[in-house]
Amino acid sequence: MNDVNTAFAQEKTDQLDAARTQARAFQDRIDRDEVERIGDDRYRVLTGWDRGEVFTVRRNAAGEAEEILAQHGLDTTTGTAALYTTTPAWHGLGTVIPGGTEDIDEVLKLARIDWQVVKKPALFEWDDGVRTAKGRHITVRSDTGAALGTVGDRYEVFQNARIFRFLQDLVEQRDAVWESAGALRGGRKVFVTMRIPKAIVIDRGGLDDEIVLYLAAVNSHDGTTSAESIVTPWRVVCGNTERFAVRDAPHRWGIRHTRGGLDNLEEARRNLGLTLAYAKAWEAEENQLVRTDLLIDDFHELIDNLWTLDDDATDAAKASARSRHDHLDGMFRDRARKLGRTAYTAERTLTDYLDHHLRVIPRHLGDDLARAQRALEGGTDDLKSQAHRQLLLRAR
Repeated sequence: MNDVNTAFAQEKTDQLDAARTQARAFQDRIDRDEVERIGDDRYRVLTGWDRGEVFTVRRNAAGEAEEILAQHGLDTTTGTAALYTTTPAWHGLGTVIPGGTEDIDEVLKLARIDWQVVKKPALFEWDDGVRTAKGRHITVRSDTGAALGTVGDRYEVFQNARIFRFLQDLVEQRDAVWESAGALRGGRKVFVTMRIPKAIVIDRGGLDDEIVLYLAAVNSHDGTTSAESIVTPWRVVCGNTERFAVRDAPHRWGIRHTRGGLDNLEEARRNLGLTLAYAKAWEAEENQLVRTDLLIDDFHELIDNLWTLDDDATDAAKASARSRHDHLDGMFRDRARKLGRTAYTAERTLTDYLDHHLRVIPRHLGDDLARAQRALEGGTDDLKSQAHRQLLLRAR
């Protein structure tokens, strides 16, 4: 069996070896905002499904690249990364089908998530042998026998194929093209996305910042969360992940793992309709921000309003606030050189900071995987929403 991580590291080493002989080619990727350098030997991907992913270049004593280290979080328990996508990823993991496919069964197989989940009684050893834990069950992968989590009697397993069909039924589109699918954390979480046909364009004819909307479903098999449907935008040009500053409509809705949980389509369709209607209104608001000039002092005031500091704050808290303030100031000035000093640039700066620069918890996941989980679960949505509202008030 091939070691995926070794193959991945070797592939990236070969790529950087080629880049050394064609240094300008790699620099062109940076100039095109496909990859950015964020430290001495650290780079972040800005485009593709893996936008926001960070990789580190390990160098030898001569300064030559020896190994590339990355944390993608994909399930590799079967020896191959569990990922299907329509767009090639920079690290080459997963199966790429240009143009995508409409066949659910094919996507399940290509994404290596064509396994079932079964509930088994939870057992434990005691003095007189093995006993059954009343009311407790273990969710188990049918292909590897791996235990995924502990659940109760009422917990209903949502099979991976059922989540695909739920999204199909949700949009009432039997010929949906699947954009991506895969598994994370050993199969504990499974995701699938389809593209919503109509994109949003900010500052048409100017920045032409295109935001493509996706309808995604994230299913947990370990009993820790509900299944969720999410409308999420992907910023194609600059590659930031973000969610709407939602005020008036849900952008995600949970589906409890109970019998019939995936049958209530009408409520899900109502939420989807509200979110897509809000997305259109949000597009108009973003265009308003593009037309609003913003002084650097106004941006500083926005930072202070988002992260208020008590008068009796500790010296450590004050030092942390100064560090954050200086970091955001530098980010804003850098982006303003490309986008202009506007309210829109301020929002993009804050979104990027919250998605990729904010300290992550829990640390045991590894920084990049923890950031991905936080983005997936909407851990910074409130701050994004506050920033959007405050900037919109200035625009008006």
